Amino acid sequence: MRPPARKLFVKTWGCQMNVYDSARMADVLAPLGFSPTDRAEEADMVILNTCHIREKATEKVFSELGRLRAVKDARRRAGAGDTVIAVAGCVAQAEGREILARAPYVDMVFGPQTYHDLPAMVARLARARHQPILNTDFPVEAKFDRLPEEVSAPGPAAFLSVQEGCDKFCTFCVVPYTRGAEQSRPARQILDEARRLAAIGVREITLLGQNVNAYHGEGLDGQAWGLARLLHALAGIAGVDRLRYTTSHPLDMADDLVAAHAEIPQLMPFLHLPVQSGADRVLAAMNRRHRADDYRRAVARLRRARPDIALSSDFIVGFPGEDDADFAQTLRLLTEIGFAQAYSFKYSARPGTPAAAMDRQVAEDVKAARLQALQQVLNAQQLAFNRRHEGSVLPVLFERRGRQPGQLQGRSPYMQVVNACGPDRLIGSIVPVRIDTGHANSLGGTVDTTGPDMTGFVQEPAGFDCPGQVA
Repeated sequence: MRPPARKLFVKTWGCQMNVYDSARMADVLAPLGFSPTDRAEEADMVILNTCHIREKATEKVFSELGRLRAVKDARRRAGAGDTVIAVAGCVAQAEGREILARAPYVDMVFGPQTYHDLPAMVARLARARHQPILNTDFPVEAKFDRLPEEVSAPGPAAFLSVQEGCDKFCTFCVVPYTRGAEQSRPARQILDEARRLAAIGVREITLLGQNVNAYHGEGLDGQAWGLARLLHALAGIAGVDRLRYTTSHPLDMADDLVAAHAEIPQLMPFLHLPVQSGADRVLAAMNRRHRADDYRRAVARLRRARPDIALSSDFIVGFPGEDDADFAQTLRLLTEIGFAQAYSFKYSARPGTPAAAMDRQVAEDVKAARLQALQQVLNAQQLAFNRRHEGSVLPVLFERRGRQPGQLQGRSPYMQVVNACGPDRLIGSIVPVRIDTGHANSLGGTVDTTGPDMTGFVQEPAGFDCPGQVA
């Protein structure tokens, strides 16, 4: 008997792992008759997949829940049925009981290690509609073993989770408490999922993990494989033309992984390698376990293996105890390294983390001034990196339509957003694009039809319209 047709709306905050988790939640619920919608107002079930990294994350969740309560009441009055409201992810894991206490109209709260149990939770809710579900356990069995084989992908680029959790215990981070200890998926399971993604048209796969370069899953030979061995195996899958991985720790850049950047053509020359600070004293207080010079050496090894590799990083300013001299060392490091992209934040205390209880908390106005100074340098580096590509031809994987009529948007090997005019049939293709303009956050280009692979490939019928390149 076919299940009743129902609509599912998922709102996702936070990291790429949350994006992957949201997609797998939809996969888990599809056999129950749920299909995606982009409107909460028409959804039979709404899932908020939350992130706990930034300040006031919980209040943002409650603000959204207040809006959803009105949606739930309106649908009930209109006779459209009840709306199941669920809160998932790291805020759910950390503050599940508070969510149910403050928002009793929420039906389900579950952590990131339990979403494979969604079908059972939905069935349990149907049997006892007025009893909300709280599921924030860390189950013994691996959740990936119980996920359906069917996978969905939003386009030609997809995420694939290979490792979850973290054992590093940085003093500012909640991940070890919300995601648990490091666990690596078996290589066979990952390769099977990658083949299924390739079969539905995925050309680029980004391997995900809270500490992905510490991957140590069971290999096809029964031995533990590191990330480099896994990447070599993935590169052998037909249809997988691009590979990336994120997020990495500087201490886990093993020699064979560095070598993989020279040896695997499918491995893109872009790496997100967070450093957080350039001051050894601050790094020690963060429990990062590396010094600034360790980071410099890791970057030097990568650049020897792949001279054109582009780097991005994370920076936290205003960590407890950071003084002007410490901040100056951070500016020195980022100036020496040079980054194509970066994510930078003011330190915000996360309840339950050691840093939240540290002395010498930095004043908010000092944090704001340091962040502004840091971002000024980082933004200049990103713009300079983009402008260096003007006049070059880059292979671009077009992923979607752009914001303007006739425009397509894709990614370069260096993770830059590239906008170019072209027909929809180029979506899902890797196409040479001549870069005309480097903007602050993107590149503008023109599809290059001069290469032998492009002969007759982009002949467009009359009437094709494109207004030109925009940032």
